[in-house]
Amino acid sequence: MTKPRVLIAEELSPATVEALGPDFEIVNCDGANRAELLPAIADVDAILVRSATQVDAEAIAAAKNLKVIARAGVGLDNVDVKAATQAGVMVVNAPTSNIVSAAELAVALLLASARNVVPAAAALANGEWKRSKYTGVEVADKVVGVVGLGRIGVLVAQRLSAFGVKLIAYDPYVQPARAAQLGVRMVSLDDLLAEADFITVHLPKTPETVGLIGDEALHKVKPTVHIINAARGGIVDEAALYQALVEGRVAGAGLDVFNKEPCTDSPLFTLEQVVATPHLGASTDEAQEKAGIAVARSVRLALAGELVPDAVNVQGGQLAQIIKPLLPLTEQLGSIACGLATDAVVRVDVQVLGEAAAEDVRVLELSALKGVFQVLVNDPVSFVNAPVLAQQRGVEVALTSDTVSPDHRSLVRVTLTLTNGKSVSVAGTVAGPRNIAKLVEVDGHDVDVQVSDHLIFLNYSDRPGVVGTIGQKLGEAGINIGGMQVSPDNAGSALVVLTVDSAVDKATLEGISTAIGANWAESVDLVG
Repeated sequence: MTKPRVLIAEELSPATVEALGPDFEIVNCDGANRAELLPAIADVDAILVRSATQVDAEAIAAAKNLKVIARAGVGLDNVDVKAATQAGVMVVNAPTSNIVSAAELAVALLLASARNVVPAAAALANGEWKRSKYTGVEVADKVVGVVGLGRIGVLVAQRLSAFGVKLIAYDPYVQPARAAQLGVRMVSLDDLLAEADFITVHLPKTPETVGLIGDEALHKVKPTVHIINAARGGIVDEAALYQALVEGRVAGAGLDVFNKEPCTDSPLFTLEQVVATPHLGASTDEAQEKAGIAVARSVRLALAGELVPDAVNVQGGQLAQIIKPLLPLTEQLGSIACGLATDAVVRVDVQVLGEAAAEDVRVLELSALKGVFQVLVNDPVSFVNAPVLAQQRGVEVALTSDTVSPDHRSLVRVTLTLTNGKSVSVAGTVAGPRNIAKLVEVDGHDVDVQVSDHLIFLNYSDRPGVVGTIGQKLGEAGINIGGMQVSPDNAGSALVVLTVDSAVDKATLEGISTAIGANWAESVDLVG
């Protein structure tokens, strides 16, 4: 088999290739060069980028085999996530790879702004000794306002607390009690603007946050304030900041990000009280290595068809320990149910019962869909395109959960509603310290069978001798039985479920069905 092709479109840490391992064919291109990118991306399975490569709708449309876009960093401004999702392409990033580096740079910009480090160094380089001109301010005992108390904002607050500052923060999604544990007092944005001696921004760039620190906000601050933005360009209005600095309404600024990048000619760069860096937040050896390794691992998982915790366009995120073994089980249940279906599927219901229901189980819905569509379509099915395939085919999907499970610690049931009005339902659980996947219910019949790559289902009128006939026919075909469970019902019929060591051909299955007078017979193969 040919190896999956992975396109590295920007310079990444050597550890990235090492983390990918020998199972992939690595190709390279200059992703910032469209004429080079578009033909290079046409036949690859994955692309790894930083921030210079625009993976937009055009690039995604040109990539006929693309399964995953990996951004070696946090921001996704250069990736069209919506277009990727529509195309069934997983988008992953490395959300924690550069948070320490970004936090440290924000602190560095704040200190450099407070002590006029850059203009003083420039003056000295020009042969000028200007101690009195570049008198700065101490950070100790000052009020630092953190706008956005997420992962990076918290790291900045923790580091600045060592300087003896008073910390306040604005973040509508953080509870005051949580902030208090960090020594931070939550305030409104207006109060933060009025009180802070230093304002450091750590928000994502969204329609709501663009221009948040704009002209109106900058008329509410102290004239001695220093504004730091090492988050995303555009959150601080650069034109408004320039005007505030020129008019003396803001004392200084430290900027690492800009509304349009690369940015080399901003009026802000002409002001001595501005210290600016070219988006260096993630530019440390450690951050680049962490990001490369993280996305390489995600690419490996994605191309193996597994769930990727860092996928931004797949619901589910980090999995609780109790959910992990249910993930492959639910996919198998989806495939088994679809293999037993006698007509087209119009609805998929996933029910989670027991202890697992106390966790976030949304990913199990995706897993069931993945299992269903692996039977229905020839193209590769992933956690991304499974819901897209359902939507395109008009298949309704529903997920329910209940922490009560009468017979099992955790149970997953997948029910398919078919176009003929009938339904197929299978349920399973995992058992023992090794989390063995077990099929425990088929259309209301209680069974207890370990899930196997090859399964046979036979429904027949319950009577003596049938099991012997089944064994004889399989023996004649050279097929070994791994396990068997017979489940009679009160109406006189019985269901037998068998696990076998190899696939059963159509002729053998029909022969068994005829020999026992089966009401119906199906074989389901979960491999190949």
